[in-house]
Amino acid sequence: QVQLEESGGGLVQSGGSLTLSCVVSGTISSIRPITWYRQAPGKQRELVASIATNTSTMYGSSVKGRFILSRDNAKNTVYLQLNSLQPEATAVYYCTVRIREDLYWGQGTKDTVSS
Repeated sequence: QVQLEESGGGLVQSGGSLTLSCVVSGTISSIRPITWYRQAPGKQRELVASIATNTSTMYGSSVKGRFILSRDNAKNTVYLQLNSLQPEATAVYYCTVRIREDLYWGQGTKDTVSS
């Protein structure tokens, strides 16, 4: 079994920042790429960013230049720093890991940006 646990969400004012964490645990035999998604109220799920095992990153066009992804493999933790937040960033943020054909999700952490 694989477990992912997100944390760090909360209420922030427009222009503010948050740092989300994703801790991966369970029967994972190696460090794997982690991908963050978000789902805003009434909208489809959106890919936010992804980080590879070699720490190379990829960002969705709506967050590129404002969000920063990093990882600490010793802690099995991935961090997503959200900067210059605007109300449209209000969403539940999920981290995921793919193991073979299965995609595992965390329970999500909610981020609310007030105007």
